[in-house]
Amino acid sequence: MTPILVFDIETVPDAEGLRKVWGLAADVSDDAVVELATQRRRQATGSDFLPTHLQRVVAISCALRSDEGLRIWSLGSAQEGEREIVQRFFEGIEKYTPQLVSWNGSSFDLPVLHYRALIHGIPGCCYWDVGDSNRDFKFNNYLSRFHARHTDLMDVLAGYVNRAWAPLDEIAVLCGLPGKLGMDGSKVYGAWKNGEIEAIRNYCETDVANTYALYQRFQLIRGALVAEAYAREMQVLRDFLAAQDAPHWKQFASAWK
Repeated sequence: MTPILVFDIETVPDAEGLRKVWGLAADVSDDAVVELATQRRRQATGSDFLPTHLQRVVAISCALRSDEGLRIWSLGSAQEGEREIVQRFFEGIEKYTPQLVSWNGSSFDLPVLHYRALIHGIPGCCYWDVGDSNRDFKFNNYLSRFHARHTDLMDVLAGYVNRAWAPLDEIAVLCGLPGKLGMDGSKVYGAWKNGEIEAIRNYCETDVANTYALYQRFQLIRGALVAEAYAREMQVLRDFLAAQDAPHWKQFASAWK
C-alpha cells in the first residue's frame, strides 16, 4: 500500500514578520501589530485574514494510513517551535513518499508551508522534485495542481473552479461526519494567545479525521474502492477512535453516528 498522509495546519498572524516587513520597533506589541495588519487587510480586501506569507504555523496534524494501520497525531510537542514542526512535516514526506491529501491545501496549507520552509531555511526533500532527481516525479509530483501525488479534495471536487469551493465542515456534515467540534479557524488566534495550544492541536486532528474519511469516500465514488473496501476503511477509522482516551476523540466518535 502506498502510504496516505492527510494533513492540516493551523496558523496565527506572524507578528514578528509584520514588524520586519513594516520596519516597526521591537517594543510594539504583538496585538498592536496584528490589529494594524488586519485593519489594513480589511480596508484593502474586505477580509481581515492575512495572506499566506504572513501566517505563522502553530500546529500540523496528520493521518497516516499504511500497511501498519492508521495513526492520527500532531507533529512534535506543544512546546516545540514552528521550525521544528515544519521540518518534521517535510522529513515525513522524505521518509514515506506518501500520497498527500488535504482540504484546501493547494491554496493555503502548502503555500504557507513553502514560505515558512524558505524563511527557516529548511533543507529540501523529494517534495520539491519535479523530475530532476526522480523521473517518476516529472509527470506526477507534489507541486502541480493537476497531479495526483497531492490531492486537494476541495479543489478536485469543485472541478478546479474556485467559485465552487466548499468548506470542510459543511461537506463533512452533509456526508454524515461530525464536522468541526467546539472550535473553528476564527478562534485559533484567540486560543493561541491564551496558551491553549493543546486545544488547537486537538481541533486540527479532528479536521484531519474528517478529511481522511472524506478522502476514502472520494476513493469510493471514483472507483478506487469497492463498497466492501470502503466499509473496511471506515471501520479502521472507527477502531482507531475506539482505542483513544483523549476527550476530543471521544467527542468525535460520539458525534459520528
